[in-house]
Amino acid sequence: MNCKEATHLMSEDLDRPLRWHEQVALRFHLMMCSGCRNFRTQIGFLRAAIRLRSGGD
Repeated sequence: MNCKEATHLMSEDLDRPLRWHEQVALRFHLMMCSGCRNFRTQIGFLRAAIRLRSGGD
């Protein structure tokens, strides 16, 4: 898996549950790639901020 595929899966994870093999591949990539770990942290922060702003849970 490369970074482009990893970021795509992280975005997909916001919309649907990832399949088992997608989760394993993504976790393995995240163990090795600090850039994608940072991306994951950032999209998590943005998601939380949007929920807070929209009054969601």
